[in-house]
Amino acid sequence: MKKPITIAGGGLAGLSLGIALQSRGASVTLHEASTYPRHRVCGEFISGVSDETLETLGIGDCLDEATHLLSASWNDPAGRLVEIQAPGRGISRWKLDALLQQQFLSLGGSLVTNSRVAPASGVIWAAGRPRQPSSWLGLKCHARNLPLTHDLEMFTSPGGYIGLARIEDDQVNICGLFQKKPPSGSKGSALLVSMLRESSLGALADRLEAADIEESSFCGVAAFQTGHQAGPEFCIGDAASMIPPFTGNGMTMAFESAECALQPAMDYATGRKSWMEAASASTASQASRFRRRLAVAGALHRILLNPLGLRVTSALARRKCLPFQTLLHLVR
Repeated sequence: MKKPITIAGGGLAGLSLGIALQSRGASVTLHEASTYPRHRVCGEFISGVSDETLETLGIGDCLDEATHLLSASWNDPAGRLVEIQAPGRGISRWKLDALLQQQFLSLGGSLVTNSRVAPASGVIWAAGRPRQPSSWLGLKCHARNLPLTHDLEMFTSPGGYIGLARIEDDQVNICGLFQKKPPSGSKGSALLVSMLRESSLGALADRLEAADIEESSFCGVAAFQTGHQAGPEFCIGDAASMIPPFTGNGMTMAFESAECALQPAMDYATGRKSWMEAASASTASQASRFRRRLAVAGALHRILLNPLGLRVTSALARRKCLPFQTLLHLVR
């Protein structure tokens, strides 16, 4: 290869692209700001990714230990709205990121942890969503002895939404996105429980208090917006666009954005395209692939977090007047 490639950010998108490039003979150095393994705020529910995408990236084996999920329910503070089938995989970022980085290293990739690099020509930006003013607060933790009614339980309220998904080793991932200001003095899982009560999801808060929470898995994130992100010219993953988490498609989009960037990055590495030509090709491919789902998900996001919109949507759902499988298809 004529030109080496640097990837800034070792999350799903960065590691997947690094694996795919390295397996094709490119020379890749990946910089990760933290270390592995680590917990991240993530729904840990992979839905909609094709076997073809996983094969192209060369990461299918890393998902062999994921828990296969099928049943799902959508609930509001008053109770269950609908039951649907939403096939997917449940796996913690603690486990998946570690498996991906091990595979990247096994292919001869260079991984530098506790390291940050600046945007530049030859640096593919996968360093996550940029910080920007926001009222959002994302919280996540793992629990055991938390019985679920379905493989995936989703809850919406005017204050935010939260999902519970089965993952490996009989654990449940609990991940929520909230708009309300967190109460002072609360931290760890107690903060998550407090936010659920503030969001009128008291019954769910009671269930969490009765479960065995793995406090070391608790993490939070703030200062972000969903939708298209303003970043360097060659971005992938959350650094390029972030779909509202209620759709359950963020992990899949990380893999797919790496797939969109693969050929342009190879064209740059082999000298067939300039850096800006490669960046433009990747951006165009991602825009074409994600335009519809981002638009639909953004509209649903605004409706579900508007008190009137949530009431109307809940009433229609209880009357079985919402085309859930069609909506699911539109955000996949």
